[in-house]
Amino acid sequence: MVNLSIKLPESLLERLDSVADKKGESRSVLLREAIEMIVNTDNKSCNDSCLELARDLAGSVNGPDDLSCNKDRLEGYGK
Repeated sequence: MVNLSIKLPESLLERLDSVADKKGESRSVLLREAIEMIVNTDNKSCNDSCLELARDLAGSVNGPDDLSCNKDRLEGYGK
């Protein structure tokens, strides 16, 4: 592994140490995990469609199948 030096505000370092103590991990492990998460999700946040972001919610609502296209069901909407 390669060493990396960074500067942190003292308050952030204190919070990092607190989380590391609670998890029983080192600062380095927590920082590596955080950097991995940022690097792995960076491209996904800009390219996903609304459908991709809500895919787990599709079909989770019970009700009529024609809510989006039946004008009778839209009566009073937005008032």
